[in-house]
Amino acid sequence: MKIFITNAFERAAKKLYRNQIAELEEAIEVIKTNPIIGEAKVGDLAGIRVYKFHISPQLILLAYLYNEENSKITLLSFGPHENFYEKLKRTVG
Repeated sequence: MKIFITNAFERAAKKLYRNQIAELEEAIEVIKTNPIIGEAKVGDLAGIRVYKFHISPQLILLAYLYNEENSKITLLSFGPHENFYEKLKRTVG
């Protein structure tokens, strides 16, 4: 399984503390072992899956694309729920 990271994802990850990065990496491993675990989106965000997990007490959403034919996962973005889908539409659309 190949994992690709977008620039937006990488920039956001650089702002995290070390313990938060460990929790993010755990979430990525969960997605890597079971790529269809995330909730599939419809409408403007069709094709994107969102996996929900916690960093400390806060709920974080991680958006990714899964290409089954190539066994490829592209990590698009992550962040708290507040305005997450609006920001995601701007970056993807």
